[in-house]
Amino acid sequence: MAALQHQCFAGLRGELRFDEPMSAHTTWRVGGPADHYYRPADIDDLATFLRQLPEDEPLFWLGLGSNILVRDGGVRGTVIAYFGGLNEIIHLGDGLVKVGAGLACAKIARFCAKQGLVGAEFLSGIPGAMGGALAMNAGAFGGETWPLVERVEVIDRHGKRLLRDAAEYQAGYRRVVAPVQDEWFVAAWLKLAAGDSAQAMMDIRQLLARRAATQPTQQANAGSVFRNPPGDYAARLIEACGLKGESIGDAVVSEKHANFIVNRGSATASDIEQLIHHVSTTVKQQQGIELIREVHLVGADR
Repeated sequence: MAALQHQCFAGLRGELRFDEPMSAHTTWRVGGPADHYYRPADIDDLATFLRQLPEDEPLFWLGLGSNILVRDGGVRGTVIAYFGGLNEIIHLGDGLVKVGAGLACAKIARFCAKQGLVGAEFLSGIPGAMGGALAMNAGAFGGETWPLVERVEVIDRHGKRLLRDAAEYQAGYRRVVAPVQDEWFVAAWLKLAAGDSAQAMMDIRQLLARRAATQPTQQANAGSVFRNPPGDYAARLIEACGLKGESIGDAVVSEKHANFIVNRGSATASDIEQLIHHVSTTVKQQQGIELIREVHLVGADR
């Protein structure tokens, strides 16, 4: 793999960094350096960058940095940081809203409510960007992303963009199967119903208050660590094992919500990963249920 320090790029308007600490870009506030880190100015700029990358350059796409654990050894290859660059949002009429992959889900929820569109209020409880929500069919408060999706725009590693209908994807609980590998979401068209704007905004405020009351929103975390098993809740199983408050280093199972692990201040990614393993092993031993991680592990150990 050729080092990008020696690559001559033309026409870029975004920002390319080298040895960028991922702890500055993840909600757990941990993670070693990425070899290369690119924040595109917009979709056209992203396409320009991708077209000039070496064919064998590994890519990792980063939104708000939630739902991932970047290991202490960092990320080999290039991180595409699309949050903030791919942030278009337009009400096209007839309940159709075009949303960039880099827009925070909470902002989308508020925009739609203010436009008098309902059905996206649950997005206010997802601590990530639309790209990640599309990739994993993120959900909160009983709602999921893909039932709203009419079509998406994707881009491949050569910078080619195309539209795909939602029917081309198989979406289930926290998983999405794409028709083609090595394509990444850059935009989505959401179809919503007309409704009462004031009521929708009130519903969002209530959902956010509920989230703040039940989740450790004021501490560094990455969202739910494990998927809920069929007919049960990961948090209930973890709490039943007496694991609330369990810690390794500064990584702690939240006292507020057992399916959250918080960084008390100086946790390492290794601390968090060890605690995740300890929790899943204990639940398996005591409850006979194997918890499946919702959080994605990224990068290399030291």
